[in-house]
Amino acid sequence: EVPAARREDADHAVRAGDVYLEVQRSAAFQEVRGRYLRFVVPATVVFFTWYVAYVVTATTAPGFMARPVAGAVNVGMVAGLGQFLTTFLLTWAYARHARLRRDRAALELRWDTQELTRGIRGGTS
Repeated sequence: EVPAARREDADHAVRAGDVYLEVQRSAAFQEVRGRYLRFVVPATVVFFTWYVAYVVTATTAPGFMARPVAGAVNVGMVAGLGQFLTTFLLTWAYARHARLRRDRAALELRWDTQELTRGIRGGTS
């Protein structure tokens, strides 16, 4: 037989799990998740396409990539630096998007979830 304390812990875990499922099904959570996906999926597709295009071009058209742009700088070097620039710009855009469109709503969800689970624990920390 399971000791009484363990049954209470198991009951608490089931109820806390229900809280998280309820939050996950909420409109607020779905909105935050939707905002995240509407940014991340297109950004990932664009970046991956740009990266594959760079690698394929470097492999299949070495003459084009070796074409001089200015002095010793060629198309391949510019495109390679463009990869770094794109990474930094994408990181900045992601952080800005998160700050402006998701962070506040996600924080409110977090507080709501903590309040609901705190109620299950009987108000103790």
